[in-house]
Amino acid sequence: MTTELFDPSVGELDLEERHSLRRVAGLSTELTDITEVEYRQLRLERVVLVGVWTEGSQDDADNSLTELADLAKTAGSEVLEGLIQRRGRPDAATFIGRGKVDELRDVVLASGADTIICDGELSPSQLRNLEQQTKVKVVDRTALILDIFAQHAKSKEGKAQVELAQLQYLLPRLRGWGETLSRQSGGSGRGGGAGGGVGLRGPGETKLETDRRRINQRISRLRREIKGMRTVRSTKRSRRASSGVPAVAIAGYTNAGKSSLLNRLTQAGVLVEDALFATLDPTTRRAAAEDGRVYTLSDTVGFVRHLPHHIVEAFRSTLEEVAFADLVVHVVDGAHPDPEGQVSAVREVLGEVGADRITELLVINKVDTASEETILRLKRAWPDAVFVSARSGVGIEELQAAIADRLPRPAVDLRVLLPYDRGDLVARIHRTGQVVQTRHVDEGMEMTVRVGEQLAAELTSFVTA
Repeated sequence: MTTELFDPSVGELDLEERHSLRRVAGLSTELTDITEVEYRQLRLERVVLVGVWTEGSQDDADNSLTELADLAKTAGSEVLEGLIQRRGRPDAATFIGRGKVDELRDVVLASGADTIICDGELSPSQLRNLEQQTKVKVVDRTALILDIFAQHAKSKEGKAQVELAQLQYLLPRLRGWGETLSRQSGGSGRGGGAGGGVGLRGPGETKLETDRRRINQRISRLRREIKGMRTVRSTKRSRRASSGVPAVAIAGYTNAGKSSLLNRLTQAGVLVEDALFATLDPTTRRAAAEDGRVYTLSDTVGFVRHLPHHIVEAFRSTLEEVAFADLVVHVVDGAHPDPEGQVSAVREVLGEVGADRITELLVINKVDTASEETILRLKRAWPDAVFVSARSGVGIEELQAAIADRLPRPAVDLRVLLPYDRGDLVARIHRTGQVVQTRHVDEGMEMTVRVGEQLAAELTSFVTA
């Protein structure tokens, strides 16, 4: 190659760098210890990751592919290579560009991979073209996330939501999953040539149409089931609201430590795992502020960059738990390379479900593993945030005080005289309101209280001057 090709004035160097496949170091999870050979055999897939860098910095692109590696690991795959190509936009036909497919095929052959995972949502034609040209299975980011959700869903509602999202994703891709589903057979029926003949006219199309009809029927059924579950969830929410107990939702990026924080605050005993999307089924527990006010804490499904639209729609009834909360405790992984990006991704999803209007308390978790430089930078960026470690307990008291300070306070001040046989009302005042002063007299308990409007209406007959 002549030196003129590398003259920046000609622009060839920039062009070559822009379109080259660049390896990302540190992604491989390949096992090297021979004693782990049995564990290796349990791995279902050996994968090569491929990303297209269209905007942002190189660090942004590397972080995105690193997250894809974590997703693949969570799904049970063994990551062998990570490749990134810089392009203005993904290629419409093959995602990475026609000229780079052969290079990708060589990497697949050299590494012994059986699957390619692309860092983006591929169209049916992109999936089909890549599979045909690389001769291995191709999976995109959306399908990978859906697979993880399917593995982790435990409740009936969670399983229904995941299946709905998977079917909605699959429906337009029935022709895209390899040649085995491309079963159209044509021909005029004349002669025995390659055009087909008797028994070969149309069965492929019929099979596809049958598959589509069955999937659409199943989607309709799942939507009805989820709608019924949504009604039940709404009824429970209304019951909690009528009781006057404030609701606090714990939201945040996947693996930020939300479940660990819930356990630390309430001793809930929720599953804690160092894996993405370990929690899909919301857990609600009661907690109490120092002044005695009771509130509920709900753990929610974690978010991720480019969370598939199918997931957001299918899990809308679950995510609405955040939208109906009185306070959102937004947990951030302080040790992550890009916590600012995580916050942006979470706030984007919160906006989609109408939870961006709820009061937010930013909580930076894992401060025991983050560097001092990072902590100082985040404190400058978010001066009102609370810095904690759910594992060690650092900052938990400050967090409890911050939550109590942001809980909605009862709005009506009353002075009441409650007979001693109305202990039920006394208990409700302590549970949902504030007791300013108490004095025991012959007729009962004389109390100065601050309560919500609904309870204030029930106490009207006991009000004193």
